[in-house]
Amino acid sequence: MAFESGPHGSLVSQINVTPLVDVMLVLLIIFMVTAPIIQQGVEVNLPAVKAAPLPGKEEQFIVSITHTGEVYLNDTRMSEPELTEKLTAIAAERPDRQVFIRADDAVPYGQVIRTMAAIKAAGIENVGMVTEMPAGESDTARAGNGSKRGSSGP
Repeated sequence: MAFESGPHGSLVSQINVTPLVDVMLVLLIIFMVTAPIIQQGVEVNLPAVKAAPLPGKEEQFIVSITHTGEVYLNDTRMSEPELTEKLTAIAAERPDRQVFIRADDAVPYGQVIRTMAAIKAAGIENVGMVTEMPAGESDTARAGNGSKRGSSGP
């Protein structure tokens, strides 16, 4: 704080905000650099299908299945019995929770069904599948979704 003499000889205090701004800028840069690193997750090749995205409001539980058959809950590797045990505890707290499955395109259908059965055995009824838009359709799906705004007509 800096003290200056004001009118009639009294002291006026002023807060120096320069150090505060410096610290905030450094924190902003740190968060901008680390945010993309935190969001990586488990590497899987998703099947490409045409579907609309679902809105998400709260923390999502994502079960990933890699091409080697390894099962992850968010970023934690676990076996199917461990997955059922963990999801049972989650379902006991909030039975309406939704779990999404991200399975690699090379994973056999039976492995995906066994994982879905493990999720259902935990008491979670809302199970969603995560896919990617087919190549070339993501731009056309957004641009040409049935409306012709801005076109002059034939």
